[in-house]
Amino acid sequence: MDMRTWIEPVVGAAQLASSFYDTGLLLVVKNYYNQTYVANSSEVVQQKAISNFYIIYKLVDSLTPLVSAYGLAKLGDLKNRKISICVPLAGYLLSRILLLLLILLGWPIEVMYGAAVVHGLTGGFTTYWASVMALGSQASSESRRSLRLILIEFIYGLAGFVGSIASGHLFVSFHLTYRHGTILVSLSVALYAFCLAYSLLVLKVPKPGSSYLADSTTDVDHPDKLAADDAEPVLHEARQHPPVVSFKLIVMMFVGAVIYDITVTGAMDVLPLFLIKKPLSWGPEYIGYANAAGYMIFITSFLGVFLFSRFLRDTTMIMIGIVSFSAGILIMAFVQQTYLFYIARAVMLFALIPLPTIRSLLSKHVEGSSYGKVFVLLQLSLVIAGAVTSTVYNKIYQKTLDWFSGFCFLLSCGIGCLSLIPISIVACKQQASSGSLEILMD
Repeated sequence: MDMRTWIEPVVGAAQLASSFYDTGLLLVVKNYYNQTYVANSSEVVQQKAISNFYIIYKLVDSLTPLVSAYGLAKLGDLKNRKISICVPLAGYLLSRILLLLLILLGWPIEVMYGAAVVHGLTGGFTTYWASVMALGSQASSESRRSLRLILIEFIYGLAGFVGSIASGHLFVSFHLTYRHGTILVSLSVALYAFCLAYSLLVLKVPKPGSSYLADSTTDVDHPDKLAADDAEPVLHEARQHPPVVSFKLIVMMFVGAVIYDITVTGAMDVLPLFLIKKPLSWGPEYIGYANAAGYMIFITSFLGVFLFSRFLRDTTMIMIGIVSFSAGILIMAFVQQTYLFYIARAVMLFALIPLPTIRSLLSKHVEGSSYGKVFVLLQLSLVIAGAVTSTVYNKIYQKTLDWFSGFCFLLSCGIGCLSLIPISIVACKQQASSGSLEILMD
């Protein structure tokens, strides 16, 4: 494999930059409203102001990509995948520079709404991540695609873990103030500049269809197998092209991904609130440990795919991941002591497997020239579902807080089990198709 097709350096550096930016933005917002409400000592007023800022900021940041994401992805498919990677990275860079200027020049915090618009209109995370997955699919063989995509997720999680620890360490050690937030944000800007330069100057995009041919390139070392393939040109040609799959089957994959994402998004949105209330009442130190435990799932899920992909179908791995998360979140609903939290997290060890594996499965059933469009449609579906889910789950959590604060986790467990249905349908259809193919070959 050509090392220039590796997107992993961009993924790692961008996530590290994102971790620095998130911490820097939080510091800036916190200090801004502390100074704004200095005459009013009510902490509740300050907390509501910070919360309102983030509600608007996240809505703008997550919904503005709806305007440009599909167009950028289509352009990337038709012209060059670099377009749908570099344009979002340029948006990341510009929005981070705006935060740096805000700190240095003392601009009002509302400038960050404009930064969110810039980030969103250039594609945002929606286009960026869909294009990363498309490139990862295009640059890998079918037999190793699930492993390649989970490896990208693993690099993403590992960088997030390191970035969170590093930014927190800088905050504690140097006692960053409003002005000193320039350290984290400057590092973030520098890392995004590296990502953009690497993507423009170093990254190489494989030609469409090359991923399917990758499976047959290893046959050069096996002349007997090559001769057998030459004797069966029709079968050899079939392996070079993705199988034809009905539209209904692709819809089932989308439905399974969206339902599972709702399960995870809803539960993870209310989890921090659950941890800081009684009976756990965790402080910053234990919350940090909880975040670290969450990032460990990236490692265990990667190891799971590395092991399972050798002898299990993609659909089976997806169902293992769904069951893993559903069982873990069921335990979380009844957590009353610290050790039970870590037991619940340990049961979720394969929770990251479903979404990248669904993307891998989708890529095996569409042409390489359509990866960007398909993945960005999936990502847009997840973003819209996630925005609705976050609001609904927070309202449900507020309503059920007094009588059973773990109700949202029970709800996620039930919804998670529902996501098994469309994936099971896909598995049955694939089994039937492979059985028919074997009969024809005989």
